[in-house]
Amino acid sequence: MAPQDRLTAPLPRATTSGPMPYRSAPLLQVDRLSVSYGPHEVVRDVRFELGRGRSLALIGESGSGKSTIARAVLRLLPNEGRATGHVEFDGQEVLGLSERRFRPLRGRAIGFVPQDPGNALNPVRTIGAQAMEAAALLDEPDKAARKGLILETFAQVGLDNPQRVYDSYPHQLSGGMLQRVLIGLAVLPRPALLVADEPTSALDVTIQKRILDLLSRLQQELDIGLLLITHDLAIAAERADSLVVLKDGVVQEAGGTAAVFSSPASAYAKKLHADVPALNPDRYAKLRDPGFRRIETGAGGAPKIKVDAVTKTFTVDGKALTAVDDVSFTVPAGTTHALVGESGSGKTTTIRLLLGLDEPDAGSISVAGEQVTGRSHGSLRAVRRHLQLVYQNPFTSLDPTWKVGQLVREPLDRFEIGTARERTERVREAIANVGLGEHLLSRKPGALSGGQRQRVAIARSLVLKPDVIVLDEPTSALDVSVQADIVGVLLSLQANLGLTYVFVSHDLALVRQLAHTVSVMQRGRIVEHGTVADIFDNPRQPYTASLLESIPSGVAGITRAPRPQLRRVINEEEIA
Repeated sequence: MAPQDRLTAPLPRATTSGPMPYRSAPLLQVDRLSVSYGPHEVVRDVRFELGRGRSLALIGESGSGKSTIARAVLRLLPNEGRATGHVEFDGQEVLGLSERRFRPLRGRAIGFVPQDPGNALNPVRTIGAQAMEAAALLDEPDKAARKGLILETFAQVGLDNPQRVYDSYPHQLSGGMLQRVLIGLAVLPRPALLVADEPTSALDVTIQKRILDLLSRLQQELDIGLLLITHDLAIAAERADSLVVLKDGVVQEAGGTAAVFSSPASAYAKKLHADVPALNPDRYAKLRDPGFRRIETGAGGAPKIKVDAVTKTFTVDGKALTAVDDVSFTVPAGTTHALVGESGSGKTTTIRLLLGLDEPDAGSISVAGEQVTGRSHGSLRAVRRHLQLVYQNPFTSLDPTWKVGQLVREPLDRFEIGTARERTERVREAIANVGLGEHLLSRKPGALSGGQRQRVAIARSLVLKPDVIVLDEPTSALDVSVQADIVGVLLSLQANLGLTYVFVSHDLALVRQLAHTVSVMQRGRIVEHGTVADIFDNPRQPYTASLLESIPSGVAGITRAPRPQLRRVINEEEIA
């Protein structure tokens, strides 16, 4: 069969309505797999099987060994890594193969979709040039024919204009498009096994759903075995036939998805279940109650934040682009207001205007009664003392050469607040408020976990005792368990100190747990606004409904409220 026939010919599908049974010999069999880096064993005695056309999810926190197992299967461990045990692929033991003998399997028979498309693709080469490297794995000598196969595969993975994508550089495509490109390149040679390492962790919920739908469809249509790596139990439960729960490199629980998800036996699996926002929307109800009472009673008088008819236009390639279009909202003191929407909806531009980092073309913004717009840089400095920002990524927002004590103290030094002794005491107070011990003050960020780093970033924003904190995707780089800890810290601080938050996120399930009011943004405009209950239970706009419909809900009887009839309201497949 010619490669182009392999590309388009549908594979036989099972005719039974129930789950497809495993074949006599599994496609992938992992038995007693252990992995060590030098003297440190990071994976121990892992066992599982995966059949053709089936899906298995490895789930757990960072450091649980998920990606290490995938690298062992792909034979991509670093030089100091050593794997023992047995990994059989299609009946062949692969751990003992030389790199020369295994290389023909990697890419052809075993495909790989990495986590971050931004780092996986060369930014100075076109997508087409990089796709041709993948097409070299096909038994097709003609270059024009290989290009045809690439374009056809791009169309199969949902890229609307394959030729335009082929001619583009990575920076000209959206995150969702880049992830589809990677999936297309991975399935181009028609592998029997596809390893997907956190393929949607950095994507909006709607794009995430499209990518996961695509992987599921390719798995079924091409009879591919899918090994899915994720920290999100809800995604794993929705998309995998079986689960393997890992902690510190050891299997805590394994079995069919329905059984593990509905009745987790291990304490760790139960904790993961409890930490998934989509499954526990009312987890922090008591901590949020004071904010809801403020909204209901109108306590606090004038709003802490008022954004009134703000508009901002940029010029891109000679064309005017309205990033924020007549946006208005207010935030009562002691409450959390969320801005949600897909990438490009105007959320980030709105908070830059709120922080005074950009000046609007029209409209006004005030914080605690003081105007942010139309002020000089010097006068804005006084406002920013009471208006702080927590960045998205704790791995890049802290100077790696400074110790934690210096990082938290720096704002006090900049504003020359208090004596040296008073500053030291305020640093200790801020660290204690976010649940960290004083022993961490002498450490540098590299010696901290992701959750600890984000707590340090929050402590740094708290040390000035601000009225308002802007939270820009503060947990998107964190595992669900660490995320749950951070959310608990934020809401406890709000309940105890009366802080006001503006929360920017693409994770609507997390927004439901954390926020009191929500503004839904689409193409620079607010299309819907109200309390969390109003927006989530009774969305009036199809765009809002499409966002909510994309939230992973898992299995075990999880149901959704009825939604309005959906339509395609945004074309994600646009050149960014």
